[in-house]
Amino acid sequence: MGEVFTVVLERVKALVAEQFDVEEDALGAETAFEELGAEPEDVVDFLLALDDEFDIDLSDIQPDRIVTIGDAVTVVKEVLGQ
Repeated sequence: MGEVFTVVLERVKALVAEQFDVEEDALGAETAFEELGAEPEDVVDFLLALDDEFDIDLSDIQPDRIVTIGDAVTVVKEVLGQ
């Protein structure tokens, strides 16, 4: 994993922990949102939180593309041009 991936992963994990009320230490790139009990609308809400966290626009991203925390990191990196 690259340095940018790791930095973004840590910020995304912190946001996931807050949004889904789970321990950040229990999360990894492979953690699926479904494992956290997330419904599709929860993933949409999470994308909105990512918008705010990274000051980006993810409105063109299909929520079904975000299955794991790693997927969220990849999308953020793409939008940031990393």
